[in-house]
Amino acid sequence: MVSNGISVVQVNPYAVKQTKELEDNSQLKDDRKDPKLIANLVKDGNYGMPYLPEDLYAELRRLSMLRDQLTEDRIRNVNRLHREMKIYFPEYKDAFGKLDGAFTLEILKQAPFPEDILNIGTDGLRRIWHDAKLRGRGYSRAGRIISLAESSIGLKHGLQGGREAVKWFAEQIQKLSEKLDEIESLLHEKCREIPHAENLLEIEGIGENILSGILAEMGDITRFDDVKEIQKLSGLGLVACSSGKHKGETKISHRGRKRLRYWLFSAAKSAVSHSEEFALLHAYYTTRENNPLKKMQSLIVIACKLLRIIYVILKSGQKYDPEKMLKDIKHPSSLEIQTA
Repeated sequence: MVSNGISVVQVNPYAVKQTKELEDNSQLKDDRKDPKLIANLVKDGNYGMPYLPEDLYAELRRLSMLRDQLTEDRIRNVNRLHREMKIYFPEYKDAFGKLDGAFTLEILKQAPFPEDILNIGTDGLRRIWHDAKLRGRGYSRAGRIISLAESSIGLKHGLQGGREAVKWFAEQIQKLSEKLDEIESLLHEKCREIPHAENLLEIEGIGENILSGILAEMGDITRFDDVKEIQKLSGLGLVACSSGKHKGETKISHRGRKRLRYWLFSAAKSAVSHSEEFALLHAYYTTRENNPLKKMQSLIVIACKLLRIIYVILKSGQKYDPEKMLKDIKHPSSLEIQTA
């Protein structure tokens, strides 16, 4: 439709729901009433223009969506694996440690339950790891696994069905992990093709995973005239409900692309943990004398600040400067970066 010169617009379903009683003062909602409501909203200009990513940004968006889907599938299989192990080998956490680790998954594919582990013994466990070409400290856990298998109180019935389930989940987790690594590698490669994206990676705590997620959800930066448009798109725009003497609490709208909001918040947490300047900024926001913020509020403010930094760098191509980032703070003396 767009390629043939036909404008395509989108009406928010929430707007249709809110205006349904203006038409006839009735709570009625059916397929005959909705088209008229939608037409009236479009006539009055209450619509949005949908954004369809193109070229590189379309690739980023699709790869990011696939990464999210694979991650959800992997988490789902890990949770199901936990359930099976709690039934048949309740001591599995003490025995294996990380359930979805490489050493554990190789064992679960061949000898998942105490009975199977005791049958192959310590040498059998080490042989499985050796055949899988695994290297590391995992070999030292073989004796511990055998000891816990001997004293396990797990269920002894339905072992065959449970064994097949555990093997299936372990195989799926391995396959999904390999595919995730492949998709993330391709996603990082595409991310670096965006002009000035490498400058953003100079921010400590902002890695390729987080940056690719932000850029995939945000799309082409040139379509925005102001960073506040992106802030509103992410649902980080501030809203308040006040009337007369009543002053409502100011909070973020939570409307927009929730994945963009997720990645920006992840970027804020990571920056505070790994970047000295953002850690100082977080400490200032939460401890200042006038209007100190709660930790969650401070992270939201830092997420918005990161969004402004990303916008400026992608627009102008300038390098990231931590000292320049701190210049707009009212009390810079308390935020000076300590240098050795």
